[in-house]
Amino acid sequence: MRITNNMLSSQLLLNLNRNAQQMNNTQTQLATGRKINKPSDDPVGITYSLRYRAELSSNEQFQKNVDSAVSWLEFNDTVMNQAGNVVQRLRELTVQASTGTNPQSALDSIKEEVSQLKEQLIDISNSKLNGKYIFNGETYDVKPYDFPTNADGTMDTTTATSIITDKGKINFIVGESVQLPINVSGNEVFGTSTEEDNLFGIMNNIMKALGSGNKTELSNQLGNIDSRMDKMLAIRSEIGAKTNRVDLMAGRLDDLGINLTNLQAKVEDADYAELAMQSKIQENIYNASLSAGAKIISPSLVDFLR
Repeated sequence: MRITNNMLSSQLLLNLNRNAQQMNNTQTQLATGRKINKPSDDPVGITYSLRYRAELSSNEQFQKNVDSAVSWLEFNDTVMNQAGNVVQRLRELTVQASTGTNPQSALDSIKEEVSQLKEQLIDISNSKLNGKYIFNGETYDVKPYDFPTNADGTMDTTTATSIITDKGKINFIVGESVQLPINVSGNEVFGTSTEEDNLFGIMNNIMKALGSGNKTELSNQLGNIDSRMDKMLAIRSEIGAKTNRVDLMAGRLDDLGINLTNLQAKVEDADYAELAMQSKIQENIYNASLSAGAKIISPSLVDFLR
């Protein structure tokens, strides 16, 4: 077979381009820090890389949901604590008023404070977090305890015991196929129309008894107050248990995020030390091929005619 100058030149250019391409790929990996810059670099590795990225994205969203759930639960606990303080103060005043040594003027003063406590409780029952009423279930855009105003500027709470709040549960997805209800309805906290220990009903009865000086009725209401306090404490315990579970989920998601990041790094990230050595070797090979090629293609017809 006759080897022509054209064949030598073509083969030389082919080898030069191959060496240049290898050097370019290595330098691209050095510049980007990734050994997979396009699917053709590693068809198998790219499938794992995309899978890890999707799982990391889902994990980040779960972590955001967990943060939101913690905020909601902590706010619920804070509001429940405020409501508990109101009930505790109501009990103290009721005990004080139920003794037989108070004149009517003292009972009237206690009645005024109970009225203020009721106003405070209404504010608590309409608490909002990020523009959402926390005690009205899925209809969090509707004010749960909305009362008309009397001529004297006070709220008319005569219908408070008949108010029905939404029972829908607000579920936060805090993990793969893991949904956690994080809200409490107003009727669970303050009582329904069928419960004798409805907190608004208790306050109305106490204020009525204080106005008439009925100390027997005041004593009877102490049992209802204690019953409602026990139910509110049970709800706070449930909120605390959910908060602990969410905290555990947060730790689990953090660990999962670290593991997925490590797996992604093994598939995508480049080894700088190895690439630096390869880049230098390929650069030397390319320079050597250029030097050898110059000697191969230098002879011409003019050189032979000399």
